[in-house]
Amino acid sequence: MAEQQATLAGGCFWCTEAVFDDVIGVTSVESGYTGGQVTNPTYKQVCGGGTGHAEAVRISFDPEKISYDDILDIYFATHDPTQLNRQGNDIGTQYRSAIFPHSPEQEASARAAIERAQADWDKPIVTTIEPLSDWYPAEDYHQEYFAREGENNPYCMAVVAPKLRKFRKSFAERLKRQEAAG
Repeated sequence: MAEQQATLAGGCFWCTEAVFDDVIGVTSVESGYTGGQVTNPTYKQVCGGGTGHAEAVRISFDPEKISYDDILDIYFATHDPTQLNRQGNDIGTQYRSAIFPHSPEQEASARAAIERAQADWDKPIVTTIEPLSDWYPAEDYHQEYFAREGENNPYCMAVVAPKLRKFRKSFAERLKRQEAAG
């Protein structure tokens, strides 16, 4: 079966990228911008909130090793899908929780994943399902940011590192390091 892609926005792309980099079956994760109206937006423009783009990740994965449904379940477990246009102290539509399906099948899976995830949350999930639109890779310094700079960045140590620890504990059987050790 051919490699597939998932495009997800769940707040700061440094966090989302760091989570999916660790998942068995994920072959690559690229941070970028999607869902907006400006061609080739910059990080500064997106952070300003006026472009309509979300900070997102494009995940390439092997569907024989991980399903799109499993990717969505990890996604919902690793950010707060009940916060409208924010994740923690990151506020604005650029930090929205959104799924950008690549096919009608992915859209149906996204709707089902929202229903599954709702059982884990007291508040309503506000994650949107938006049409797939132009993808703009983020600047090079954002790619693999946590892996390269996380320990030197106070934001990463306060926000990304705890999220990653929780993910690694909750999804230990899905970690690439587990696969290598096994």
